[in-house]
Amino acid sequence: MLLNLSKIIDCPGVVPFETALDLHDLEFGGSCPAQEPVVAKGTVKNTAGVLLMNGTVETTLHGVCDRCAKSFKRKVSYPLEAVLVKELENEEEADAWVFLLENDHADLEDIVTTAFVLNMDSRMLCSEDCKGLCFRCGKDLNEGPCDCQPEQDPRLAVLKQLLKEK
Repeated sequence: MLLNLSKIIDCPGVVPFETALDLHDLEFGGSCPAQEPVVAKGTVKNTAGVLLMNGTVETTLHGVCDRCAKSFKRKVSYPLEAVLVKELENEEEADAWVFLLENDHADLEDIVTTAFVLNMDSRMLCSEDCKGLCFRCGKDLNEGPCDCQPEQDPRLAVLKQLLKEK
């Protein structure tokens, strides 16, 4: 979807936007977490000749937790902040959050997809405080502690032997 910005290219003003993208086939970490539409909304504002895009990108992630291996659904909301320019001065040093306008239009699909991917965590987690699985017995530590005994430091084994002898 192209957003027409010709009204504010050369004069101060604000253009609102709202779009929904189907990114269900976007693979991330071996899965496709965006099974529902990715909704973006916000404004593009011309401030002193600079076009600034501000808004949010929201969806519900569907995935398998990298810590506890359970399937989950979790709502996420990411910030969307970008600078829109007519031309790039140095394409090799271009920032990921600077986007080129084409005929006074911004490509919302490209901008929203970039914002979604760059804001995603490197690991898919069911929650930020997921405790994961016990590395010895495999119990889900979110359901409570396991019965595994903590490993003893091998350097202290000699001291343990002394306590047994007394």
